[in-house]
Amino acid sequence: MRIEKGTVVSLNYILSDSTGEILEKSNFPVSYLHGGYHDEMFPKVEEELTHKEAGYRCLVVMEPEDAFGEYDSDLVRVESRSRFPEDVVVGMKFEGGEEESDNVRIYTVTDIAEDKVVVDGNHPLAGQSVRFECQVTDVRPATAEELAHGHAHGPHGHGHGHEH
Repeated sequence: MRIEKGTVVSLNYILSDSTGEILEKSNFPVSYLHGGYHDEMFPKVEEELTHKEAGYRCLVVMEPEDAFGEYDSDLVRVESRSRFPEDVVVGMKFEGGEEESDNVRIYTVTDIAEDKVVVDGNHPLAGQSVRFECQVTDVRPATAEELAHGHAHGPHGHGHGHEH
């Protein structure tokens, strides 16, 4: 079966940085609903996989705008220490968003001073080129429920999103 909009694609992948250092690797095939649903998969990877079949392997090199976005210095904020738990440490992650907005962003604590905490809302890979190497293990038609929900269900589907 060929990969088209509305098929569920299962693949193994290795995500690495431009030097080849592995950033993330699947331990089992992950599944996503092909066709640009909920940003489940990088659009450039979907483009490469369209019309291919199980067994297809590829390496897609992506610039920041095709992967996790450019680094945005406006997403670095200095907040009052009182807004954080007592045990706050560098590396902790917090959800935050603009008031009156549904957009939730993950902020990572990057620095702690006496009464201030610096948080960064950029994705850790923002501003970086990445390499996405994958092999398609299976292609199947999506169920009506998967199409309605906009994501793959079942083993290792849903929850593997690449937000930017």
